[in-house]
Amino acid sequence: MSTKLKIAVIGGGAAGMTAASEAAFWGADVTLFEKNPRPGRKLAITGKGRCNVTNDCSPDDFLKSVPTNPRFLYSAINSFTPEDTKNLFEYLDTPLKTERGNRVFPVSDNAHDVVNALIRRMRDAGVTVRNEAVSALLVSEDTEKRRITGVRTASGQYAFDRVIVCTGGLSYPGTGSTGDGFRFARQLGLQVTPLHPSLVPIVCSDSFCAEMMGLSLRNTRLTVTHGDSPKVLYEDFGEMLFTHFGVSGPMILSASAHLDRTKIDGYILHLDLKPALDEKTLDARILSEFSAAKNRNFSNVIGTLVPQKMIAPVTRMAGISPEEKCNSITREMRRALLCALKDFRVHTKCFRPIDEAIVTSGGIAVGELSPKTMESKKISGLYFAGEVIDVDAYTGGFNLQIAFSTAMAAAHAAAEPDDTTNTQT
Repeated sequence: MSTKLKIAVIGGGAAGMTAASEAAFWGADVTLFEKNPRPGRKLAITGKGRCNVTNDCSPDDFLKSVPTNPRFLYSAINSFTPEDTKNLFEYLDTPLKTERGNRVFPVSDNAHDVVNALIRRMRDAGVTVRNEAVSALLVSEDTEKRRITGVRTASGQYAFDRVIVCTGGLSYPGTGSTGDGFRFARQLGLQVTPLHPSLVPIVCSDSFCAEMMGLSLRNTRLTVTHGDSPKVLYEDFGEMLFTHFGVSGPMILSASAHLDRTKIDGYILHLDLKPALDEKTLDARILSEFSAAKNRNFSNVIGTLVPQKMIAPVTRMAGISPEEKCNSITREMRRALLCALKDFRVHTKCFRPIDEAIVTSGGIAVGELSPKTMESKKISGLYFAGEVIDVDAYTGGFNLQIAFSTAMAAAHAAAEPDDTTNTQT
């Protein structure tokens, strides 16, 4: 009688659903444990509900966007590439499109279509889904090398030959990412690196951020320095958002991944509000605006250069009275305005809490795992995939691709029988 490996996958996010269906298609008897009523809860809200599934780039370019342990991902990302992810979703009748920055989204702009595609794939593969939380992993101590034997839930103990942990990080805990995988690892003696937020909004000390709450800037250039140092630590071009606490948006989230959390109270965000114009051209435009409205107040004319909510902050930064008549603006005043438009400065204070971060930086130390299989080096039959591992990347679809690639690596390895496996008839 033929035998099947029994595999438990813990966590029904992008990595968990991918690992479960792939292992099942490879012939394993797979059970997915998901504590939410339905898998994919966090995936459904990614990308503001649009779901940036991957980044359309080569594996080598992909790894350049992974600041944390990129070498560990070399095998996984080359075995299941961004192109493979695109092909998978096209096969699953979820057409994709590529936008600015090589970001790949479903044509529908609906993240639920991505979730539903992965759920359908699990169903077609014959995956059993149990809506309950795993409280502990069961490990045999009978051999020289410990081996996974099953899982424990509130309803009892279940025997499994292999377990793949895909529990995510600590971001968005309301979706189920409450750090279970880190707890499992620590209980089994595996190293977990310090956890902190990445791709997270930034709290700023400037009161004008609250004044401009809700204002979204596009086509803005950002450079980041620290203190009085002129050294540029990060630069970007794109979109950002002012909030009641500071700043957020794609460009800010990407910048956060480059900033040292121990020095966050001291960075300066330099915003070029007119990146398409050099100083000479911008000065000529300012002169033109002032000449056309000589007898009007400065604050009434500045609105032709910046959004309404920025008028007061830019006016204060330039040191010009709002009631100053345009025909009395001096060259020095105009120069101050030019500086405010080309170098609008925002001062950082701290990161927002980890539960507001898009991803968790830190996790299962990569030295604990085989980079080709994602299997624990200390416990046979135990695998990890996705955000629970100490690898994270910038925004743009890179982190979801890491989930898909590591899940595929873990699934293929876990579904491969060996002589020590206790299979069920």
